[in-house]
Amino acid sequence: MLASARTRLALGLAAALAATGAVSLARAQTAPRAMKIEPVSLDNAYVRVSRDTAPCARAEPGRCEDRVILAMGDLQLETAGRVRKMKRAEIAVFRAGDSYEPPKSGTYYEIAIKPGHPPIKSPPEIIAPPKNLAVFQGAKFFIYEEKLAVGDTRARHSHSQRVEIRLNNGPMLHQWVWKGEEIAESEPNIVNWREPIVHEVKNIGSQPLRNFILEFLPQK
Repeated sequence: MLASARTRLALGLAAALAATGAVSLARAQTAPRAMKIEPVSLDNAYVRVSRDTAPCARAEPGRCEDRVILAMGDLQLETAGRVRKMKRAEIAVFRAGDSYEPPKSGTYYEIAIKPGHPPIKSPPEIIAPPKNLAVFQGAKFFIYEEKLAVGDTRARHSHSQRVEIRLNNGPMLHQWVWKGEEIAESEPNIVNWREPIVHEVKNIGSQPLRNFILEFLPQK
């Protein structure tokens, strides 16, 4: 009888745990699959990066001067009465005084460099990184695609402060994290701010590295 009671108790506990797990799984499966897209991806003393919105489309002295549009898919960008068709990873650079119409559809980032930002920080050694694709060279910053094949190594090099936007994300996990009765959601950052560094890197992943980089030039 005692053994039978213990068996019934164990079965009851197992059933309760299974039910709890089923409810938790159901909650996760019914939780929204799509994250709410925040319009501001990065905002610091140097830059403001906006996603799928262009608050600096209209040039404004002291606020909206140097700007870059990075296409993350097919879109059309209109400026000065001309329409330019853009594909993923293509950029359009706008100087002070230049305005444009925000794209009406498609995914993109607007990178606006803040006028009067603090002095740029650079590493003690300036060593150009090899194997990257140069895209734009300006007086204050330059843009390139950071590339590195699977298993490849980039020899010792350096970077100043820069904006990094991942073009090839590889495996990405959308997480549902339980905090008591609340469920928090998160995804890996696509837009990052990087500080000065001197390093050597190797791609140990399963996909080629591909990033958009806007890097500030060292100040003289």
